[in-house]
Amino acid sequence: MSFIVRQLRSVIQWEDPDPEVLFQCWTDNGDEIKNASKLIVGPGQGCVFVYEGRVEAVYSQEGLYEIKTANIPFFTTLRKFMQAFKSEHKVGIYFYRTAKLLNLKWGTESLIKYEDPQYKFPVGLRAFGNYSMRIVDGRGFFLQVVGGAQVFRVESIREPINARLVQPLTDFFAEAGYTYTQIDPNREEIAAALSDKLKQEFTKLGFLLEDFRIQGTSFDEDTMRRINRIADISAEAQAASAAGVSYAQLQQLAALRDAAKNPGAGGVGMAMAVGMGMAGAVAPQVAGAAAAAAPPDDAAAKLAKLKALYDQKLITQAEYEAKKREILAQL
Repeated sequence: MSFIVRQLRSVIQWEDPDPEVLFQCWTDNGDEIKNASKLIVGPGQGCVFVYEGRVEAVYSQEGLYEIKTANIPFFTTLRKFMQAFKSEHKVGIYFYRTAKLLNLKWGTESLIKYEDPQYKFPVGLRAFGNYSMRIVDGRGFFLQVVGGAQVFRVESIREPINARLVQPLTDFFAEAGYTYTQIDPNREEIAAALSDKLKQEFTKLGFLLEDFRIQGTSFDEDTMRRINRIADISAEAQAASAAGVSYAQLQQLAALRDAAKNPGAGGVGMAMAVGMGMAGAVAPQVAGAAAAAAPPDDAAAKLAKLKALYDQKLITQAEYEAKKREILAQL
């Protein structure tokens, strides 16, 4: 008697849908739907009506709809007795969610790569956040994505959606002109601009994108190394300015300090050569401190001066060796 029960079916509805199900084929143990059956589309639901292999109607508003087919109860079943009670008038009813899907997570699996517009170095950026969306084109989503699957879950759409985010994000940062220091302070403005760009990708799949947000960003190791180097140089430049010297002069002082740490007369000579090269360029107090650190009567200082003269080719090797022996003999 089950086939008679099926033929008497007069009300079709999606009862207690799973919140994680996005699209689901309604079935009642058979494809034959009674003529003049009633279709109930509940709040937050839509329905795609497929008849004899074609999408005949899409119901995107809640309400009660009357279904008209070529199947008539009892007559169809009895007439098709010799065909195992199967009718050629096949009907498919697919319910889907029109309610908004909230707080869907997104993140860039691969790096967003672009050139920093101010510092002109390559940037590798990762970003993550959340968004909301809802189906607004049930026909398009059914034909392009669902493809007749019996059940299509929310998790099944997340991966293809996230895969479509990287290229628009890359294009946006390449064109927008945001330097790395401006990304976090302007996340809301960037998210709003990106939302307009990404809506086109969502529309192709039948969705409307809403509430696109950027919750955080991070840079890869190479980018962080470049950023830290820039930060160090900026700090040194500010310190030099506070001391009354230029950044170039500060670098010369650093070279003088490093060379002075090198043991032996060669290192001392190099330090003195650097000092002589920047003489008159550094503030008087810095020059005075350098002079105090190396008294002119000190034998090491004399050797250093002698080595500097030799390195600058102001004296010959013979003169250098002779003078060096003379200074050492005084010790």
